[in-house]
Amino acid sequence: MKHKNTVTKLAFGGLFAAMITVATILITIPTPTKGYINLGDSFVNIGAWLLGPAYGAAAAAIGSALADVITGYTVYIPATFVIKGLMALVSGLIFHRAVKAKKGRSALVPIAAAAAAELIMISGYTIFEAFVLGSWAAALQGVFWYTVKSAANIAVSELLYVAVIRRIAPAVSEKLKAKV
Repeated sequence: MKHKNTVTKLAFGGLFAAMITVATILITIPTPTKGYINLGDSFVNIGAWLLGPAYGAAAAAIGSALADVITGYTVYIPATFVIKGLMALVSGLIFHRAVKAKKGRSALVPIAAAAAAELIMISGYTIFEAFVLGSWAAALQGVFWYTVKSAANIAVSELLYVAVIRRIAPAVSEKLKAKV
């Protein structure tokens, strides 16, 4: 029975990796620091909330890195893999711990989880770009754009949670038997 559960989680993980890739490349707005604004982080969060921290992190890392390959941002691939994986891990842990504490149906839980993930994204890419660009001043110019991206992704994550995920999460969680 455990084997079937693992196969199901892997299948859903692959599906979320694909959705993260598509959401990332669907709308790309380049930033002055050579990065780009997208809505992929919304699906990074949703994947972590539905799949759990570990499978969500794998889907986020793979899907986001694949988007960098497709869009030609190859220098970002290693950073994206680590940063997006950490984002999903943290977002998933916060969300699932709140669910275990019976607070998971509150609208504030996904906002807190997504905000924590976005702080990882902002700091992670700022540090990475400081090394790539060779200048903290140049890298810090991207903070504004990452904050705009973060606000949009937190809002979309929350909207998807309230409109869809909160209603289907109990059924999906039962199917996946997600354990944190």
